[in-house]
Amino acid sequence: MFRSLFLLFLIVPLIEIYFLIQVGDVIGAGWTIFLVVATAVIGAGLLRMQGLSTMLRAQSTLAQGQLPALAMMEGLVLLVCGGLLLTPGFFTDAVGFLLLIPPARQALIKRLIAKGQFSAHGGMAGSNHQKQDGHIIEGEVVDNDEERHLK
Repeated sequence: MFRSLFLLFLIVPLIEIYFLIQVGDVIGAGWTIFLVVATAVIGAGLLRMQGLSTMLRAQSTLAQGQLPALAMMEGLVLLVCGGLLLTPGFFTDAVGFLLLIPPARQALIKRLIAKGQFSAHGGMAGSNHQKQDGHIIEGEVVDNDEERHLK
């Protein structure tokens, strides 16, 4: 895990620098900076719309009495997407814009689930989440406001 993250943090900036130099060589430094800022602004607007749409779907699912697991995972992917879109560069913007497309985002989530990156209990695979032993203890909660106010 550490090795792959190290390679990711080493390779992605090199790819970004390469693309920035190539684009800047073709269209000039000023236009390159303008494009980087424009993609961040456009991406933030699209991200806001997708985030609101995902939140509305989650609320609708909750209103039906179901757990909005897919919408919650989409929210996490949108969080990563926002980070990619705000990172200056064309490569991260391309990946961020790709993740803004709902079918692509859902395909990524399904692939992560199929690979076992997420467990059925809602945590990341390999986490220290302990399973309960299955015993149920029944009880009753009594809330007596009058006794609390008298004390």
